[in-house]
Amino acid sequence: MKPKIILLLASTASLHFFSCTRNAITGRSQLSLVPESEMQQMAITQYNQFLNENKVVPKTNDNAEMVKRVGSRIASAITTYYREKGITNDIANYKWEFNLVQSSEVNAWCMPGGKVVVYTGILPVTQNEDALAIVLGHEITHAIAGHGRERMSQAMVAQGLQVAGNVALGSNPKTVNIFNNIYGPAAQVGVLLPNSRNQESEADHYGLIFAAIAGYNPQEAIPFWTRMANLSKGSTSPVFLSDHPSDASRIQKLKALMPEALAYYKPSK
Repeated sequence: MKPKIILLLASTASLHFFSCTRNAITGRSQLSLVPESEMQQMAITQYNQFLNENKVVPKTNDNAEMVKRVGSRIASAITTYYREKGITNDIANYKWEFNLVQSSEVNAWCMPGGKVVVYTGILPVTQNEDALAIVLGHEITHAIAGHGRERMSQAMVAQGLQVAGNVALGSNPKTVNIFNNIYGPAAQVGVLLPNSRNQESEADHYGLIFAAIAGYNPQEAIPFWTRMANLSKGSTSPVFLSDHPSDASRIQKLKALMPEALAYYKPSK
């Protein structure tokens, strides 16, 4: 093996060793080259740009009120869960925002810091608040579990980008491009960087728990993901499925997780 290759492999291994953090909830070790504060700052910029460039449904609209209501209950459930675990510092800087955007796309997402968007196109698939809670629990888990930061770190390593020292990541076109390719709002075309199987499993797992704590029936996950799976049989799969595989395996895993989630479930009055 050539010396340069050996040095590169050694440097990469060292980078992974010294830049990994253990997630306080999942316990999994994650590559973390990007400060959470930088991720949240980039999210604010991109989120506001997205809202300015798209049709936001007025807050007085019944569906917009529903999105905010369900989202706020999920956020409160997460705060409760984190408080009981003694790790509230992990979400202390979250400034939750929930917006419904007019779009035929079957999609929803959450950026670091709690910046959430639901597209009107997914509402005919969710059909009820419990299923919407499943979607929001899943998407928000991706954010609070640091999945975007992890994927961004992996992409930076793959592209040979050095960790930005005193230079804000938001001012670097390459890192901004990676961020957009992960979260997608500013990139209306192209392929989003996919979540890993571990990340998807974590989002399914804790998304169910957060929905249940919030008083939503976690069992709604099964019919919802079944409807999503049926949509994927069409000629064009929804954007939501581009990095959220929906198949028989996922549904079986959700069924296996259901007893744990139901233990947290207390129907809201």
